[in-house]
Amino acid sequence: MTPSANRGLSRRAFVRTAVAIGGAPALDACIERWGAPDAARPPDGGQSLPERQFAWDESVATDEAGNHLGPRHRVLLYLDYAREGEPTDADRERTEAALGSLERAYEWSNDGLLFTVSYSPAYFERFGADLPESVELPEPEALSSFEDPALDRPDAVVHLASDHGEAVLAAEEALMGDRESLGDVEMQASLADAFERVDRRTGFIGDGLPADNQDVAGIPDSEPVPEDAPLYMGFKSGFRKNQASEDRVAIESGPFADGTTQQISQIRLRLDDWYGEQDHDERVGEMFCPFHAEEGLVEETGEELGDSSRVEECPEDLDATAREHGRIGHAQKNATVREDGSPIILRRDFNSTDGDEAGVHFLSLQRSIADFVKTREAMNGTEQTRNLEIRQRVNNGILEYTFVKRRGNYLLPPRSRRALPTPRSG
Repeated sequence: MTPSANRGLSRRAFVRTAVAIGGAPALDACIERWGAPDAARPPDGGQSLPERQFAWDESVATDEAGNHLGPRHRVLLYLDYAREGEPTDADRERTEAALGSLERAYEWSNDGLLFTVSYSPAYFERFGADLPESVELPEPEALSSFEDPALDRPDAVVHLASDHGEAVLAAEEALMGDRESLGDVEMQASLADAFERVDRRTGFIGDGLPADNQDVAGIPDSEPVPEDAPLYMGFKSGFRKNQASEDRVAIESGPFADGTTQQISQIRLRLDDWYGEQDHDERVGEMFCPFHAEEGLVEETGEELGDSSRVEECPEDLDATAREHGRIGHAQKNATVREDGSPIILRRDFNSTDGDEAGVHFLSLQRSIADFVKTREAMNGTEQTRNLEIRQRVNNGILEYTFVKRRGNYLLPPRSRRALPTPRSG
């Protein structure tokens, strides 16, 4: 990608494309066009960072209703440890030095840089000890009769996030040893000293970005994605009252207390029928529930809902909804697995054009992977297929339009144990 080849793109589309391409040329193109990244730097007195790597809610922007807005640009780096056997102390020191360099270069916020590092079950297999009982981290698996995902087993995943795509690119370059400094902060080490990159996935979320980037497979040529939609399917998500709290998903005891578990599913979207056969009310009924469509609760993308999807107003009896309306809603199904009235997973998903197709990287945090499994099983709506008009993938929420390609499970340790942890001592 060169600046001259992309003069017609808006800045947000240009930067999204640069993040998707990656590498020094993409970063250089952004710098040539707009100058050095203007992401926020840490305050002069330094910054106090939370022990929870995933503690983002207090550090991101919010909308008028108080909903947390995820950073607009994302990169997922899939890494394998470069040596056999247990990691060395020297590699732990290099890893921590590299991650610490990012924290000295950028403010811990959406205007600077937020990031996490997590580890798979495959990583922990190299040790002669099991994870503590307070951590439940099974191997990934297919979670429905109609999916057959490839199972991701890298040793580690680094998730980089910022409203400034240039900052994400620069951080990636520095982490992988291709950039010696970030502004006036010299990198003390790189992850390339201990890891090999085995995959790279990218994405975005936020008003306007999906509309700017809908010329991909899976979306009709009519460019139907609303201009102000934050996601390809046209509606807001992540309402504050429909998300588990960071406290709810935190591991409570043991050496990984204040950590969490993370699952990442790569999902392909096929939205020709979503936009071509369904009108707005039908899409509302399948995304939320038919009650929302009947009552006109969602006029456009869902901004008017405030800080809640109001899914608690949907009938709890899914079979009755199926009999009356011939369809059931995605959010309506997921609400059946709440505990004490609250969700059990914290979503931080985002859209993607990886592979030149519309997609979602569905990233969720939960105290136990079992919480995600329970939520996914509710989403399947299998029991409701006993109703004549509900098929496994038709009139059953949004299953007709989403296809799971890959899935992985990870342990996201607390900050103090993030550098090549052992199962017991961190």
